[in-house]
Amino acid sequence: MEEKLEALQEALGYHFKDISVLKTALTHSSYANEKGVVCNERLEFLGDAVLGFISANYFYNNYSCAEGDLTKHRAARVCEKALSLFAAELDIGSALYLGKGEERMDGRHKPSMLADAFEAVLAAVFLDGGLEEAQKIALRFVARHDKLDNTGDYKTELQEVVQRNPEEHIEYVLVDESGPAHDKHFVVEVHLNSNIIGKGEGKSKKIAEQMAAREALALMGIVK
Repeated sequence: MEEKLEALQEALGYHFKDISVLKTALTHSSYANEKGVVCNERLEFLGDAVLGFISANYFYNNYSCAEGDLTKHRAARVCEKALSLFAAELDIGSALYLGKGEERMDGRHKPSMLADAFEAVLAAVFLDGGLEEAQKIALRFVARHDKLDNTGDYKTELQEVVQRNPEEHIEYVLVDESGPAHDKHFVVEVHLNSNIIGKGEGKSKKIAEQMAAREALALMGIVK
């Protein structure tokens, strides 16, 4: 488990001064009940508030819309589905302390459990390193998720265009991956049959693929 904790800290880009805070953040109630230790539910509560403040500040500063619309933007991008994806990218699931029952029920991959753990880990960073460190981590995901949501689904649009000609085939090829675990950079090409028709870059393969598809659509004159 020590290796998992070290890997998680590398992925976070933050190393704890007090590792016990991180361990508590990763302790599910099922494990706590079996072992008689403290679970992560209080940290989850705090993490929800910390994430709420950071994301509210982000949307306030980046969107000039009314309060109701700001709330909708935040809710759409900081939801259980999004948080579980953030947690999966950090591989938080593999570092969780679970009880035997949850282990048997594949708890490490439950979206609700992963989302809760992400909030708890964020709270642990906040307590151990302060708001600035917590904000660095939260905005890596929130701002990127927001950016991707606003780009549109270019991959689907490109697929629909290509499908008009059944003999055509597109493929996304990862051509470069660089940077440390907490700050990756991906370069992807999209190929039409054997020809490169687009190239994209991003902090994740998903974003890079979307940007490659967008470039291909621009080449076709479909988007500007």
